[in-house]
Amino acid sequence: MASSSSRSYKDKDAGVVLSFNGQWVSWSHTVAASLAFLSALVIGSALHYHKIVQNEWYGYPQEWFPSVSATIGDRYPERSIFMLFIAITSGPRFALVGLWYLLTAKPGRTLPKLIGWSGIIRTLTCGGWTYITSTDDHDWHDILMISYIVFTIPWTTGCIALSPPNAKAIKYRKYIAGAFFGTLVPLVYFFIQHKVHRVAGAYTIYAFFEWALIVLDVSFDAVTALDFDSLEITIRDVKGASKGVNHSSVPTAVLEKEKEQATGGVYSAGFRFGEFLDIAADVYHGFVFWSILTSLGVVIWYFPLWHMGISGYEALVMTTISPFLLAIRPLRSFIVSNQRITHLLSLAGLLAYLVKDPVYRLFTVGFGVSMGCLSWAATWYSDSVQPTRLEARILAWTIGLLMSSVAKFAWYTNNPIWPIMHAENGGWNATGLFLAILAALRFTRRGPHQGGNTTEKKSGSSVLSAIGIGGLFFGLHSLLSDTSTMILWVWDGYPIRGPVSNVHGWYTIAATTVGILIGVLRPGFATSWTAYGLGCIGAAYLTLYEQWRGYYGGLTLAAYLMAIAVPMIGNAAKKSPAATFGLGFLIYNFLVLFHVWVVAYAFVPGGPLVREHTDWIMITMMLALGIGLFDLISQQAKNNSSSKKKVGVIRPVNTHHRKYHFGVLGVLNLLFLSANFLRFPTNDYKPYHAKDRLFTAGIWTIHFSLDNDMWSSEYRMRDLIKEMEVDVIGLLESDLQRVIMGNRDTTQFLAEDLGMYVDYGPGPNKHTWGAALLSKFPIVNSTHHLLPSPVGELAPAIHATLDVYGTLVDVFVFHSGQEEDPEDRRLQSEYLSKLMGSTNRPSVLLSYLVTEPLKGNYNTYVSDVSGMHDVDKTDWDRWCEYILFKGLRRTGYARVSRSTITDTELQVAKFVVPNSEEDSKFAWGVPEDVRDRRVEEHEVPEGWRFPRMFRGEGVRGHRYHVFDEPRYYNF
Repeated sequence: MASSSSRSYKDKDAGVVLSFNGQWVSWSHTVAASLAFLSALVIGSALHYHKIVQNEWYGYPQEWFPSVSATIGDRYPERSIFMLFIAITSGPRFALVGLWYLLTAKPGRTLPKLIGWSGIIRTLTCGGWTYITSTDDHDWHDILMISYIVFTIPWTTGCIALSPPNAKAIKYRKYIAGAFFGTLVPLVYFFIQHKVHRVAGAYTIYAFFEWALIVLDVSFDAVTALDFDSLEITIRDVKGASKGVNHSSVPTAVLEKEKEQATGGVYSAGFRFGEFLDIAADVYHGFVFWSILTSLGVVIWYFPLWHMGISGYEALVMTTISPFLLAIRPLRSFIVSNQRITHLLSLAGLLAYLVKDPVYRLFTVGFGVSMGCLSWAATWYSDSVQPTRLEARILAWTIGLLMSSVAKFAWYTNNPIWPIMHAENGGWNATGLFLAILAALRFTRRGPHQGGNTTEKKSGSSVLSAIGIGGLFFGLHSLLSDTSTMILWVWDGYPIRGPVSNVHGWYTIAATTVGILIGVLRPGFATSWTAYGLGCIGAAYLTLYEQWRGYYGGLTLAAYLMAIAVPMIGNAAKKSPAATFGLGFLIYNFLVLFHVWVVAYAFVPGGPLVREHTDWIMITMMLALGIGLFDLISQQAKNNSSSKKKVGVIRPVNTHHRKYHFGVLGVLNLLFLSANFLRFPTNDYKPYHAKDRLFTAGIWTIHFSLDNDMWSSEYRMRDLIKEMEVDVIGLLESDLQRVIMGNRDTTQFLAEDLGMYVDYGPGPNKHTWGAALLSKFPIVNSTHHLLPSPVGELAPAIHATLDVYGTLVDVFVFHSGQEEDPEDRRLQSEYLSKLMGSTNRPSVLLSYLVTEPLKGNYNTYVSDVSGMHDVDKTDWDRWCEYILFKGLRRTGYARVSRSTITDTELQVAKFVVPNSEEDSKFAWGVPEDVRDRRVEEHEVPEGWRFPRMFRGEGVRGHRYHVFDEPRYYNF
């Protein structure tokens, strides 16, 4: 029976002034919306066909069908007519949302209100991106468009969940919604083909899918006509649909089950804000743990980096083994009973950004990591007697890792609450800390389920379980703490033949999401040897192959790691926490150090034994996971044997919490996609001095993007590169994709902010310190080289061909071996000299050579074999950085001091690309005395000059040094 509150808005007086059936609201909305888009398409095609099919790469006939945005864009009169009909559509649209709420609202139900508000916000954002075009305000147009897409998801799924018992309407909604979301896949694919790969005709295919989305979007709302025919606008319910009366031939229970399956059961139970807040706080607390843990390696790395070897501070990596303290029973009892204290103490890792001294900042982070590992081990242990709560805690921890990856993507691979971040370089430390305190208080508001003196169950082996935990933690941290890590493992240069970090990063998020769902919903499969075998195959493919094949293997491994996390941690939590998590973190530490040793072998004891053996690391990790899985399966078998029925590791009775966790997963995926949309490459980059056919090339050793004071230095590097108007730059010591370096990628931020193409260089599995290339000019082709290094560290090189004002120019970026390995450097000089001599195109070398000018290996690099010339052979004060060239007019050369950004200066040179065959012949054959003739600044054109702001004292610690001014040449 309906309550009085229900009757107050549903039982109306019988008098009717104006009456019409509710379905006319749906039809009027459908007709007005259809006319808006159809009229714009017809009029635009008739009046401006060639203009609206034209895009930045191609026009008619390669592209022959206009996109939605081009059709409704800036041209008169189609834009005005479109806006007129959209304005007419708004009335029926708001009425449709209102009627849907009245039809589905029930006393005590929150979901109809939420869906109603999402419908209103969706309508407003539609008006926003419709009336604010990208020409008017590109940022707001994109923000409103993304918001519209985001709110379409709860509107669509919510309407299915709230559908009245009408079998036909439910069927249509399911089909249309499935088609809508399915269309997004080819839509994105063909957009990438157009935007990134510049495939002719791809934008036309994309346009068809874009128009299909419009048709499906309007059609989905048109289905309300099947439900609104029970309403008469007085408003009076003539069939009782709003009271849940079923007039169809299909039983109500069947329809409810069908709706639950279509929405994954997310809306099946009531929504409680308090429970939602609990889950949100838990996930954020998990995010804080991962933020602090992943920051530890970065702040440790600062010290061996500046000591050029082992510093002693590396010992703080062992702060993670604090769960060993839980072996002391009185201490374990205290910690388990007072978890709020240790969880709050762990937030010291977030406070560390306030500590200016690097040593004390490191110790502060180490303390926070120690408390975090101790606290989570105690929490899992204390909650192990309650499967539902344990599952919720583990989900919060794993989803917290995913949230960390989302945040890092939005901040260009830096975490905004790391202690190397602050307001000056994009940090949100204070906000993050405030939310972390609230989350920790909420996370610990309920007492433990068991005390610290409970005797552990003697089922299974704690040691075997700990080995599995160590492999799991290392796999999650080393491969999944940043979405670009596995992508850079398989990167092999231009033309692009595989995934790209700022385009395909969501695939990693999707794989981890699928893995979490499998681990929770299909634990039997997640803990099977079949799943383990698939994970091993994925690990092998990631290790052995490049491009898409390797990345598909990585995605398989990512899904497996997330799937096995819930049952494996749940199994470990039921045993001694000191043994499983203390020893587990110790094994994790061993793998982390192993992970560093394979590339830092020249600086560490025993390094040559594991030189370049990432394959050994992967094998060790998978064997560790297999050992842990063996213990888990053995324990399951014993349980099954004793109970005579199948018993899982975690068998929660109440799964109500899952819908909130799954909802958070959905929100995080949407946030990532929103950031992905904003970061999508434009590929329309412009050089600074195109009219002069001039480009400025630079070389900079960036010291792994940590400045002298332990702050992330991307912003400061960006400012100097931009102010020096550098068009092409080689970056050395740029590979940060390791646990000890935070799994970062500086090149993403620099390339996107400066508007440049980027080649990351040899990936992290190639065991170098990194060499990267950024260019304002399209990179036509690039290959990666590992030069001979029989003794010392590997020497990476990039050989790239750029399209510079229509002329192909080769650029080499190279980092030589150490001073201590003369034979390595001799072999490398011969290899690179032959490589540079193999091209007859104009060329530039941006390098770190470790030699004195005019002596030794210098004469191999600058030789008849290479054909290269020194940018200024009279500059005697060089040892590391050199710029060489051939076939170009070198017009300027400068050395700019580093300030406190790194330990090496920025060297830059200006070159003019020959404009004719005659100019080219002159550039190749000019006599040495003419080529090296220096002139004063006033003797060269304005566009050839270096910025004056770095003369004298310069700015921010940057100035022209050594010569105290640039040098100019004119021949």
